[in-house]
Amino acid sequence: MAISAKDVQKLREMTGVGMMDCKKALVEADGDFDKAIEWLREKGLAAQVKKAGKVAAEGASCAFVSDDGVGVIIEVNSQTDFVAKNEVFQGFVKDVASVVAAENPADVEALKNCKYPGTDRTIADVTADKVLAIGENIQIRRFVRYAEGVSVPYIHMGGKVGVLVNLAVEGIDAAKVVELGKDVAMQICAMNPSYLDKSDVSQEVLDKEKEIQLAAMANDPKMASKPDKVKEGIVMGKLGKYYEENCLLQQAFVKENKISVEKHVAAVAKELGGKITVKAFTRFATGEGIEKAEDDFAAEVASMIK
Repeated sequence: MAISAKDVQKLREMTGVGMMDCKKALVEADGDFDKAIEWLREKGLAAQVKKAGKVAAEGASCAFVSDDGVGVIIEVNSQTDFVAKNEVFQGFVKDVASVVAAENPADVEALKNCKYPGTDRTIADVTADKVLAIGENIQIRRFVRYAEGVSVPYIHMGGKVGVLVNLAVEGIDAAKVVELGKDVAMQICAMNPSYLDKSDVSQEVLDKEKEIQLAAMANDPKMASKPDKVKEGIVMGKLGKYYEENCLLQQAFVKENKISVEKHVAAVAKELGGKITVKAFTRFATGEGIEKAEDDFAAEVASMIK
């Protein structure tokens, strides 16, 4: 299949590998980015790379905790960043988040059928009104709700990224763990972990990682001749590194990188005289995974003045 220069550039940005190697990888993988990254890693050309979605849509991700402690994170998309910053749009997102907290809808479709705050109309009806008033398509994309424990929200860059952390707290006033929750949320925002804990990584993922690392050593002249037992030991060490890069609790705590997040949480809990457990987290990067058609701006302007 034909590989475009744009695809090559995208893979280069994702991996930091040279253009020619990126093109070769895409050819070998028939244009599949995940397989191309795997091929580059097997050749020893690329380090562990998080899967990168095509981030094109605008809007806002809002993390919110209700007065009765229910935590909600929601993403609502618009067509332009200009509208995403509009106070009317921002207010709409917060109102919808409050409905998720109060009504606990099963999914987005159920949420659309809930009553919009202060009206007798559904959220779907009010969304349609906003589309007409603002002049852009608006879509409620996804949400997560935590009803138990202590939830702490964090919103980055006006909703470009939203994070909601859920903690189980024993023997400590909930108000005293909010600072810790925000520190952990900022960690999640910055480091984008794929898992909460190393125990959450499936055997399938670990087997694939081992396969990639062994293939990389087989392609490395300095490593290829080493005994299998030595290679296995090296791979196990690299799996430890994989946990540190991809699992929140095993990551180095960004504000004190000599200890892990897990150890920092334990230290704070001990200082406060109780127990704190990070139970769950959700991180929404607004627009991630949504591919938006690219517009030819010059052509659009030309068509308007004909």
